[in-house]
Amino acid sequence: MRRKEFKVIMVSVLALALAVGCSENKDSDKVDLQFRLTDMPGEYQQVNIDVQEVNVILNDTLIELATNQGIYNLLEFMNGKDTLIVDDEVPSGLISQIRLVLGEQNTIMVDSVLHDLKTPSAQQSGLKLNVHNEFVAGESYAYVIDFMVEKSIVARGNGTYSLKPVIRVFTQTLTGSVQGVVSPAGAKALVRVMNESDTASTYADTTSGKFMVRGLEEAVYSIEFLPVEGFSDSILNDIEVLAGQATVLDTMFLN
Repeated sequence: MRRKEFKVIMVSVLALALAVGCSENKDSDKVDLQFRLTDMPGEYQQVNIDVQEVNVILNDTLIELATNQGIYNLLEFMNGKDTLIVDDEVPSGLISQIRLVLGEQNTIMVDSVLHDLKTPSAQQSGLKLNVHNEFVAGESYAYVIDFMVEKSIVARGNGTYSLKPVIRVFTQTLTGSVQGVVSPAGAKALVRVMNESDTASTYADTTSGKFMVRGLEEAVYSIEFLPVEGFSDSILNDIEVLAGQATVLDTMFLN
C-alpha cells in the first residue's frame, strides 16, 4: 500500500539490475528469466486474478513467455510469500516493458460474497509495466510483481468492483525487507513501514503474528503497529534497511 499515486511504478535500470548468478545456458546469448507474484494486502477476503500471459518487450520485440496460467488469490501471497509464474529463457539485450495479460475469471470476495472483478485494462494487450534493464548473456534475472491490492480495487456505487492495478516491480538483491513478529497475533496489527518519501504496509499473520514487508529502498524508516480495538498503537523509529538484506526486529508486544 504505497502513498505514491502511480498506476504503474516506473523502475529504473539500476533498481532492476538483478544478476542472481551465472547459469549454464545451452545458448551463450541467452539469459534465465523469472517472474514471481506477490501482494500488499487490502481488507478483502479474496482477490482472484486470472493470469493468462506474461510477455516482455525485449530488443523492441514482443516475446511471449512460458507462463504458469491459472487463477491466483493474491491474498495468499503476503508477508514474504510469492508464487512463480514464469521461468523461461530469453535473448540477452534491453528489456523495456513487462506485459501481464489477465483473462475474464477475475473475482473478489467481500462479506463472504463473491463478485466479478472487472479488468478492462488488463485483457488483450495486458497491463504494461515499464522497465529498462540490460540483460547480460549467461546471467539470471528475477523480478517480483507486487499487486498493491488496497489501491487497486475500485468499489462502484452500484455494488460492483473494478481492478485498476497499482503495481510495483522489485528485486530482492537491490531492495531490502523488514520482518518480525507481533504478539499477541490476535491483535491483527497493520504494520506500516514509512519515511518521508515512501510508505509500505502489511498485516501481521493472525495465527503466528509474523509479518514481512519487502521491496524497500535502502533508507531509515519508522514502523507503526496499528492493532484492532482493545490494543494500543506502537511505533519504532530509526530502523535501517539495507539493500539485499532482511532487517529482523525483536518481537513487538502489544498491550
